Amino acid sequence: MSQLVDRTITALRSEHDMLAGLVRTLTDDQLATKSGAAEWTVAQVLSHLGSGAEIGRAPIARAAGETVAAEDNQTIWARWDGSAPRAQAEGFLEHNGRWLDMVEEFTPEQRSSLIVDLGFLPEPVSLLTALGMRLNEVANHSWDVRVAFDPHAGVDADSAAVLVELLAGPVGFMLNFLAKPAELTDPVSVAIPGGGLVIDDAVTLVDRLESPSATFNGPAEAFVRLINGRLKAPYDNGVTIDGSTTLDDLRRAFPGF
Repeated sequence: MSQLVDRTITALRSEHDMLAGLVRTLTDDQLATKSGAAEWTVAQVLSHLGSGAEIGRAPIARAAGETVAAEDNQTIWARWDGSAPRAQAEGFLEHNGRWLDMVEEFTPEQRSSLIVDLGFLPEPVSLLTALGMRLNEVANHSWDVRVAFDPHAGVDADSAAVLVELLAGPVGFMLNFLAKPAELTDPVSVAIPGGGLVIDDAVTLVDRLESPSATFNGPAEAFVRLINGRLKAPYDNGVTIDGSTTLDDLRRAFPGF
């Protein structure tokens, strides 16, 4: 499990560096471009990631023993929403970098033992769970930004591999927030890169399937985009499903956020 913590932090650093490198080159007009998230511009996606980093840093810092002043989430969101696009982009660079610097400095003992009260889940979670939730958000919203300028962009392959492992383990509960299994008329089990997706009354990801009813033909990054509602035309080129379900069925089951 400690290796998975380390790999998750490494993936988060790679995501930040890749996105930050692009953000620093964007003009004001490009920041106003429509992103892969249909209702947001590029700057609004960056604002969402930046405010999430600002809000999300506090509970992790408290878990590590740091005294952090409390600020209402609504106040933070209002401040970000009221900022100009350039300030939103620069704020992302600052706050996501600060969040990442903190978690990278944790000792091996802290990485394996910290318990974090995120405030919106029924109970505190391990640091790995908190990091895994953040990686899913960052990887998909990074795609939202990058695809605005590169229609062939994908979720980073290393991030996708880590996310498949996380979703089969400590962050598997997220699948039941992302999915609407009632959209499918019958249960399905789908072979995917690195494991299998089972949809019946609930949704689970397993490390193997003995007799899948369908097969997802595409890379892990496309599967990660599928379950986050981002495998839509024209960004689904070459991805197919064989068997008892269809790609459109699965897209209905995973409408995205």
